[in-house]
Amino acid sequence: MGDDKERCTLAIIFTRKLLMENRKPIIIIGAGMAGITTAVEIAEVGHEVILIEKESYLGGNVIKMNNYFPKLCPPACGLEINFRRIKNNHRIKYYTNTVVEKVVGEKGDFTASLRTSSQFVKDSCTACGKCIDVCPVERPDEFNQNLSNTKAIYLPHDMAFPAKFTIDENYCKKEKCNACVDVCDYNAIDFSIKENVFTINAASIIVATGWENYDASLIDNLHYSNFSNVVTNVEFERMLAPGGPGKGKVERISDKKIPKEIAFVQCAGSRDENHLPYCSAVCCSASLKHALNMQELYPDTIIKIFYIDLRVSGRNEDFLNKVKNNKNIELIKGKVGAISEEENGDLIVEAEDILSGKKVKHKAELVVLATGIVPTSPEFSLNKNESGFILNNQLEGIHPIACSKKPMDVSASVKDATAAALKAIQI
Repeated sequence: MGDDKERCTLAIIFTRKLLMENRKPIIIIGAGMAGITTAVEIAEVGHEVILIEKESYLGGNVIKMNNYFPKLCPPACGLEINFRRIKNNHRIKYYTNTVVEKVVGEKGDFTASLRTSSQFVKDSCTACGKCIDVCPVERPDEFNQNLSNTKAIYLPHDMAFPAKFTIDENYCKKEKCNACVDVCDYNAIDFSIKENVFTINAASIIVATGWENYDASLIDNLHYSNFSNVVTNVEFERMLAPGGPGKGKVERISDKKIPKEIAFVQCAGSRDENHLPYCSAVCCSASLKHALNMQELYPDTIIKIFYIDLRVSGRNEDFLNKVKNNKNIELIKGKVGAISEEENGDLIVEAEDILSGKKVKHKAELVVLATGIVPTSPEFSLNKNESGFILNNQLEGIHPIACSKKPMDVSASVKDATAAALKAIQI
């Protein structure tokens, strides 16, 4: 009797193992906080995951943040742990510099066509930095919102995962220079590497392509393109970050001066039929956070926040209460109509003050535009709404999550990612 029970148990274990080995992987497009969360949740219950990222590093927008609410955690707080979970889990395979160009098939049997751009730096790179010392070419650093430069070969950021250098082929002279090749002790640089086109068969697909900032240059009256000391909220986030363009100092772009008076313009292009008709949900909390962050760094800074409506919820209301109790931060209910510039780079913000019924002008040394969230779409076709967000009514087995389908903060994105993981493994 005991032998029969043991044989039965072994048969069940063997059958489960066989099923797991024959199960098709789940593809996740986008390795930001949502995509990474989904990947580790799926892999840690025994499923194979293919994680696709168009950048040379994992982490998405969150890795670029100074901190994120509600706890004001630095990116390392959540991502470092997840990077370790990815590194230690053989069920997760990831491709960087890669996009999904086409998806065909049906639930349980999708075929995805992928393209990986030429990655001239091989995995044998140790990130020693010798190549940076000899590289003669600089490029704008998109990680710092182009507010600083790197060499043509560079480490994307201090927490880069995978931790290896990358090359911007739009700036690198390649074989015409070869300085980085000559100095590399590990033969990790090879300009003969070509792009790779391949296919993957998958059971289901999760779309976690995330968001990007609305193009502030389209908002004519706020003069983002004309005045160097008008920046977006995403740029200001990098300016606050220790690894940002100022290396811990918040400096004006025009003259490297630390601004003593800052104006925040809420709903810059949002809730506007000429730009973004919707509310991006996180901009108010982000500006309140930025104001408090700036006060921590420079307590004497005078800050004015111009808003239409302040929309915060849950624990983010703590930011609003702290702002209201700060004597150096003023909340002004009114829409900004125009911004003008003085000869020294200072700015004049013209707005209506709804509560007083008057038009007001305020001087600022820096203006921060709270521009909204725009969805980033994958390369292949999906059903979307009029604003470009991906709808839930896709082919069964394809699941859009987080900011690909509507604006969300990090906490909500993680919850949505966890729910998507459960849906995907049920295929």
